[in-house]
Amino acid sequence: MQNRVEPPVLISRLMAFVLAMAVVVLVTLGYTLYNMFPLNRPQVFFLTTTVRADQDIHLTEMQPNSANLDAYKKAFVREYIRHRNEVYTNASVMHNKWNNIDGAVRTMSTEQVYSDFTNTAMFVAIMGGMPDFDFSCPVVFHKDPLYMGSDNMYRVNFRYFCADSTGRTWPKDYTIGIRLESDGESKIRWTDRIANPLGLRVAEYKIIEGDGDPLDTGFRESEE
Repeated sequence: MQNRVEPPVLISRLMAFVLAMAVVVLVTLGYTLYNMFPLNRPQVFFLTTTVRADQDIHLTEMQPNSANLDAYKKAFVREYIRHRNEVYTNASVMHNKWNNIDGAVRTMSTEQVYSDFTNTAMFVAIMGGMPDFDFSCPVVFHKDPLYMGSDNMYRVNFRYFCADSTGRTWPKDYTIGIRLESDGESKIRWTDRIANPLGLRVAEYKIIEGDGDPLDTGFRESEE
């Protein structure tokens, strides 16, 4: 009778075991959640107290004095070159990319730069109602954009050609100068806060080397 375990003692031991298991599970879950936090990608954007879909966000000036900011601006320049010059075979994709409301080129350009863009031969042809077509123009970068050292000016080199089912135009090399605008007067829409958190805009787009605008010369050659 001395080896008999009384019911209260058995229950207490069982409860202690259950408690120990619960602690182990909670510790495991806590460790798992802690390791998941690095998966959250930080994004820089500015918040205001009242959020509306049509609300503008006023940004403060940020000088290009850090390696991270310079890398961000170079990536912005590359994306702008792609959005502006690359042509895909799907006309609806091109309309979404080039339209004057929320198209990528429009949101990344100042009024004057976008106006000049809409006068190119390729823009007129595609946005004028051209149906789906077997025609594409890729952009191939030679190297990363080069910061010119002042006035937010960047220089970018790339190779450009257009192709359809019958062949492709002869590849041409272009050097483009792009000046970015980001000052105290910059505004971005609330819907653009993630895609363009710093409110950058292309304020100048000029052909430094190459036979005119790629969207003019590439289109003319493709018609020949």
